[in-house]
Amino acid sequence: MQLWGGALNSLGMLRSAVLATASAWVLVPQASLAQSSTQGGVQSLPAVTVTAPEARRRAPASVVHSAQRRSVQAANRNKPQPQRNVGFVETPRGPVNGYVAGRSSSGTKTNTPIMETPQAVSVIGAEQIRDQKPNKLDEVLRYTAGVRAGTFGADTRNDWWLIRGFKSDDVGLFLDGMQLFYTSYASWKLQTPNMERVEVLRGPSAVLYGGSSPSGIVNVISKMPPAEPIRYVETGVNNFGNAYVGFDVGGPVATQSGNGKLFYRVVGQVQNGPTQVNFTPDNNYFIAPSVTWKPDADTTFTVLASASKQDTRGINFLPYQGTVTNAPFGKIPTSFFAGDPNVDKFTREQEMLGYQFERNLNDDLTFRQNARFAHVDVTYRGYVGNGWADVNTATLNRYNWYAKNTANQADLDNQLEYRFDTGPLKHTMLFGVDLKGYQIDDYQLFGGGVPSISVFNPTYGLSDIPFAGDPFRNFRITQKQAGTYLQDQMKLGNFTLVLSGRNDWVETTQDKRFTGAMVASRDDSRFSGRAGLIYNFDNGIAPYVSYSTSYNPVIGLNASNQLLLPETGKQAEVGLKVQPKGFDGYFTVSAFDLKRQNALTTDPSNSLLQNQTGEVTSRGIELEAVANVTKELKLIGAFTSYHIFTSRDLDPTLVGKTPTNTPSLLASGWADYTFKEGPLTGFGFGGGVRYVGSSWADTANTLEVPAVVLGDLALHYEWQNWRTALNVINLTDKIYVASCASASSCFYGDRRRITASVSYKW
Repeated sequence: MQLWGGALNSLGMLRSAVLATASAWVLVPQASLAQSSTQGGVQSLPAVTVTAPEARRRAPASVVHSAQRRSVQAANRNKPQPQRNVGFVETPRGPVNGYVAGRSSSGTKTNTPIMETPQAVSVIGAEQIRDQKPNKLDEVLRYTAGVRAGTFGADTRNDWWLIRGFKSDDVGLFLDGMQLFYTSYASWKLQTPNMERVEVLRGPSAVLYGGSSPSGIVNVISKMPPAEPIRYVETGVNNFGNAYVGFDVGGPVATQSGNGKLFYRVVGQVQNGPTQVNFTPDNNYFIAPSVTWKPDADTTFTVLASASKQDTRGINFLPYQGTVTNAPFGKIPTSFFAGDPNVDKFTREQEMLGYQFERNLNDDLTFRQNARFAHVDVTYRGYVGNGWADVNTATLNRYNWYAKNTANQADLDNQLEYRFDTGPLKHTMLFGVDLKGYQIDDYQLFGGGVPSISVFNPTYGLSDIPFAGDPFRNFRITQKQAGTYLQDQMKLGNFTLVLSGRNDWVETTQDKRFTGAMVASRDDSRFSGRAGLIYNFDNGIAPYVSYSTSYNPVIGLNASNQLLLPETGKQAEVGLKVQPKGFDGYFTVSAFDLKRQNALTTDPSNSLLQNQTGEVTSRGIELEAVANVTKELKLIGAFTSYHIFTSRDLDPTLVGKTPTNTPSLLASGWADYTFKEGPLTGFGFGGGVRYVGSSWADTANTLEVPAVVLGDLALHYEWQNWRTALNVINLTDKIYVASCASASSCFYGDRRRITASVSYKW
């Protein structure tokens, strides 16, 4: 690793140029995206035909001569090549066959079988998403090993999840292989109907992706323009009265001879209506157009755009007594709204524009370039619960809150993949240079003077109470990051060895928003590495071992308004993957020891602020099973158990304690059966059970949030081009607390939600 680190550090001369380029990216005018369209699409599964790749163009003479000199070697070469057979051909950016994915690019950035990737990878395809009918991204992850999804329960604002016990939704969200980082309240919202697949890579991934969560990433793959026409519409409504209408259309576009092939897709949805909490709508609108141009068999260029708007209100911050345990009056109703509908609001406007370019320079060499510019504008206003004013009279304290966050993020990733042999070793070498630029205007106000509110007889209609003091956040933070990475996937017989190395250079500045005067700045540089080895026995058993380090230059401010320190991580992992011969499915088990240094934790004196502790350790085991057992039956199973604790801290009383919001045991199982023959042809049903273990509501680990068992149900029927479905989450309507960040910040989970839908394709 030292040799690899030296080689990458020798590229330091690129630093100034690439950082300057990153700076230019992040300052792209926001107005340039005013006409962009949105992300997302209808939660449906139209039939998609993957056509056989066309014949390659004739290679240049120099390439032909070179190939002739290596003809014997090339004849036996085992390297990724486009498959020429007609029918379903899986690609890392394409559909999943049923519930079982065979390939993924998230672990290596190359087209690699999951069974040859020495790291834990889970893939959720569009068919599973359709069957389970999740309403947002964190619900997609509910049946995935190693992931605690929906940390804050029935929150309509954001998606929340933990991977291996660590918060990862802020620095672990990726779209089409490029990061969508957020800090403060400038979060991103991805739309489930436009997800072709969702890949969860567990463990440190900074060696390929730069700054990211040491516990893993969630990489959403967008639906791409199809080779065959798609015409699809869907509508539905749930028991709270929240309704939607969506569509997914696309296919080839006629072009003149010699101009290549052109394909398009447009996915969109309108959603409007109430939720389980009074005065809290979930209104969401998006559109996502994309176009692919293939001038020849070796070149693909895809442009993806998206625009979305969300109108909702903030989540309730409720006390432990009255939610987890009984207050003198019992429990707070789950429908209770702690704010005021005259004042409270949460709005998000989001636009993205990017492209994916791929060119096969010859049979051995491929160049890829992916880029995206994203803009988000979030306004969060409200009166927020702040513990009991008088628990005996069920009167809740509230504070005054306002946040206005605007952020731009630009990503540019250049990759050169070279496949070659050195004697018996077969190599897939990847060299990359990527740039990231991020800028946020962070303005936040906090104050008092808000009257308390009665839980059972709330009075609404307050005016907008002004803030007395200065904002406690009023900065513009800019970060420019450049990274170079090198990876070699080496195959020798049944062995696959993956060696990866990367160096990042980062500049972070904090300015006053109105004057532009610099308040603070810092420069950082760090090497990340990974080594993984897997052996594929002929009977389908594949043991593996890996070690990786990570580096994350955290963007944001601590409770003292100082720039946060970079976060580092390291992990050792051993595992076993099993894919029995003749069986369409696989089983995985992995054990890990993960350490996260300079991790963000909630400030005990103010739950709205964060500081950084010394070190948090997570050790555990994960099991996962995914199978298309028959053409009728599909199964998923997951089990996660880990011990997460503070292993080093300036406060010695926290050492050995488990962070709040963090259960240590998760288990789930889902099955779906559809009749393919007989009088019930087209009818199907599915169901699942989720177990979420207990967690703590305080850092001292004295207030326990109980474990919960939840059931889900699905009924569906397909006839000709129609499909109707009934999906139920929390079948028994269990009232439970999803988690507590503190004794005054607890959050109810989803009540029973029944969604009826009907769709038509032609």
